[in-house]
Amino acid sequence: MTYHFRQALLSMRGNVTATFATLTTMTLTLLMLGFVLLLTLNVDRTLEQLESQVEVAAFLRPGTDGAALLTQVRSLPQVRGATLATSEQVLDEMTRDYPYARDAAQLAGNPFPDTLRLRVGRVEDSRTVAAAVSALPGVQDVEYGAGYVDQTVRTLTAVRGAGYALVGLLLLGTLFNILNAVRVAMYARRNEISVMRLLGATRGFIRMPHVIEGVLLGLAAAALALALLTPAYLGLASRVQLFAPVFPIVQDLPTLLPILGGVGLLGVLIGLAGSLFASRRYLRELE
Repeated sequence: MTYHFRQALLSMRGNVTATFATLTTMTLTLLMLGFVLLLTLNVDRTLEQLESQVEVAAFLRPGTDGAALLTQVRSLPQVRGATLATSEQVLDEMTRDYPYARDAAQLAGNPFPDTLRLRVGRVEDSRTVAAAVSALPGVQDVEYGAGYVDQTVRTLTAVRGAGYALVGLLLLGTLFNILNAVRVAMYARRNEISVMRLLGATRGFIRMPHVIEGVLLGLAAAALALALLTPAYLGLASRVQLFAPVFPIVQDLPTLLPILGGVGLLGVLIGLAGSLFASRRYLRELE
């Protein structure tokens, strides 16, 4: 194992350009992946908060059997909960916020209709539930904050998708660099490899230094990425929390550690998988 480790270090030192390019690409890939995963975590947390606040309100026509409609809407699969607020209950709520509402109602009558209030399981279901409820007999109008709900969901989904696409491209670039680095190293040792094969060395013995090289590159890239990612994220999260406290930014270590650990492990796995594939492929070419 000492021989393999020494050969891996010599190979990395002898191919500085390829090693540096691979290390840089892997570090950038893991950095981007970490930021995307942390962004996704915060997006999911924001959507959960939004889901707990989004309410579909169905305003009923006078004389409508609200209890019967309540039973119908509760049977919808996207609906997590539903309540019926009578016009008098709505007026009481408005009076708590606007005391003059009671006086206005005494003069002109209660303007508020009976209202069904529905909570959905996911923010994306708001439009579906609103459309289904608006088609029910006795429903006069439906409101669910379409102006900000739909836009928020589209924006968050687009950001998350763009991040994953960028990470995918970087992963392909990283694997290409690993293949190139291993190919250069094996080509430089082609005479030595030929002698080793004549002496009876197994393929596993010949490939081992290159596999170790890939693992070392993965470890180095993971360490660099985590050393940059962790303080950068915590600093950015503190600033966002300071200027926009409405967003539920994740900062607790028990939640962050599995993601950070996964990023580090992925770096090692990328180096291992890339070097295994490359060393097997290019050893066959040399033979």
